[in-house]
Amino acid sequence: MKQIDVATPWRKTAIALYKAPSDSKTYGIFEIDFDNALEFIQKKKEQGIKLTVTQIVASALAKSLEIDVPEINCYIKRGNIYPREDVSIFISVNINKGKEMGGFVIRDMENKTVTDISQEMAERVEKSRNKQDKGAVKNKNFLSKIPWPFRRMVFVIIKFITVNLGLSIKFLNVSPHSFGSAMISNIGTHGLQYGFAALFPASNLPIVLLLGKLEPRAVVRNGEIVIRNILPLGATLDHRIIDGGQSGKVARALTKYLSNPELLDKISKE
Repeated sequence: MKQIDVATPWRKTAIALYKAPSDSKTYGIFEIDFDNALEFIQKKKEQGIKLTVTQIVASALAKSLEIDVPEINCYIKRGNIYPREDVSIFISVNINKGKEMGGFVIRDMENKTVTDISQEMAERVEKSRNKQDKGAVKNKNFLSKIPWPFRRMVFVIIKFITVNLGLSIKFLNVSPHSFGSAMISNIGTHGLQYGFAALFPASNLPIVLLLGKLEPRAVVRNGEIVIRNILPLGATLDHRIIDGGQSGKVARALTKYLSNPELLDKISKE
């Protein structure tokens, strides 16, 4: 990973000004023309490779964090900003026939093509739905078994150790990197067009991206009204790490990769 200076004067000030993450949440909506990505998905299907909208966007977000906005691929501990060692995305998925949510982290995405990611995701989704995947689901079940008066107390202790101190708890399989660099969830599968996610307090994430309902719309291109498949995206951001300029860079990077999805089938260092 490229080494960058992430501890800017603003970030040092923001850490002191805002609590995590209740005071520092900001929100944004943008829309992306998904026609080229759908054509790419169809081409892959003809080659026997099944890609989903979620996998395409996850790959595009990872590429954006690796190349275009590496300065937001970081986390806060002990009042300081530290760069992460890899690019990892937490994918939220439906489990138990849609009755509850689970998820998993795809790690080292800077070394994986979108095809690699799709294959790994297919395996991880199956494990998550069968509750064989370690991580978030396991920890959620652990907390749910603790009696109510002590549940919040245990969570605060876990959060303090992993987020504030930046240490790992091995027997729970949790660490400052348990949720990766960013999180995405596809709420469009529930018929929702727009939405904003919570910044889970123990995740230490700078961005959570929600995918809305992909549908054809009338838009203006070159002065003419045409029909395009539009994907709405809603972002919840930690303002201690991401400002308006960086939010714009994320939006432009996602637009670039989803308009040219062939770039997602290449590893940058090759």
